[in-house]
Parts: sequence; C-alpha cells; structure tokens
Amino acid sequence: MTTKKKSKFREYVEIVVTALILALIVRALIIQSYHIPSGSMEKTLLPGDFLFANKFIYGAKVPFVDLWLPKVRDPKPGDIVIFKWPGDRKTDYIKRCIAVEGQTVELKGMHLFINGVEKPERYTYYDPKYNGRDFGPYTVPKGYILVLGDNRNNSADSRYWGPLDKKLLRGEALFLYFSVDLDKHWIRFSRIGDIIR
Repeated sequence: MTTKKKSKFREYVEIVVTALILALIVRALIIQSYHIPSGSMEKTLLPGDFLFANKFIYGAKVPFVDLWLPKVRDPKPGDIVIFKWPGDRKTDYIKRCIAVEGQTVELKGMHLFINGVEKPERYTYYDPKYNGRDFGPYTVPKGYILVLGDNRNNSADSRYWGPLDKKLLRGEALFLYFSVDLDKHWIRFSRIGDIIR
C-alpha cells in the first residue's frame, strides 16, 4: 500500500499556517510587543522605546470570548503595567502601579505617602516645564490599583481618571528590545536589552 506524497507547495502552506497560529497564540496569551509614544514614563521609558510585556502574569484574556486564564499573581506596587485606558477601554497605556486595594495614597509635591508613611522613589522624574499635581489621601477600592507615570509632572494617570480596574490589565513590562531617538532619528543602542524596573 502506497501513501500519497504531499506536494512541496502544500507542505510549505502547512508550515506557514502552523507558524501563524502559534504566533497568534503567543501574542494573545504569553508575550506582546508595545511601543512608547509619549514622555509620561520618563526617564524609565522614553518615547521611541519598544518593549515586550508578559501577558499571562496577571491572567491573559482569551481572544473573542469572555474567558481569562488563571493569573500567576496580582500586581504589586512598583510593577510597570500595560492596560487598556478606562476612558475608551481600547487604547494601550503604560504606568507604574503605586498602590493596591486597601492602601491609602497621598502625593504632596515630590513626596509619596502610602498608608501615611513616606515611600522613597528612585525612578520618578519631575519635568520642570510642567506643574505637578498633589493627590489624596485616597484609599484604593477592592478590585482596583492606583497607577502613576514616572514623569509625575507630565502624566495623565489615576490622579485624573481614578483607580484602574484590574480587569483592564494586559501585562507587565519586561525588557526593551529596540529603542530609537525620535529627535535624532538614530537607534539608542545602549538601551536595547535593558530590563524594565
């Protein structure tokens, strides 16, 4: 008994289709690429940075159905998170988680207080071109986190549109895989491969 041999064309089509399906699964559930369009996370992330994000850590949403994979852990203060902006639930935003449910936050000038205790922040930048905005005291409700941009004087964040529903989280930033200086039109080689903290 002889088996019919597949044509080379069909073999190539099967390989390409399999690769596309695997790529879509990886992108939807495991890791995804994002780029930074604005300066709200300076100096941690710069406009022109491209990064990969871990999508499954907070529980990835399965495309086209109302189903979520189990989370590895909840977000914690200090995580740099990617989420859908609550204003339209479509636009990707990236900010730093400052507080989780039950914590009380207050921002006075350049000083952040969590539950009444000042928390030193090594990553913040206060752009002198903009005025800052004090905030709180505010207690984060159940099922939400509070997110702020590292560039505190130039960031549309939870101070303006409220706490972030954890259902809008899409992942945690991992590392930069590419970076280009948008003013000089040149690659920032020194940033490529940087772990995001």
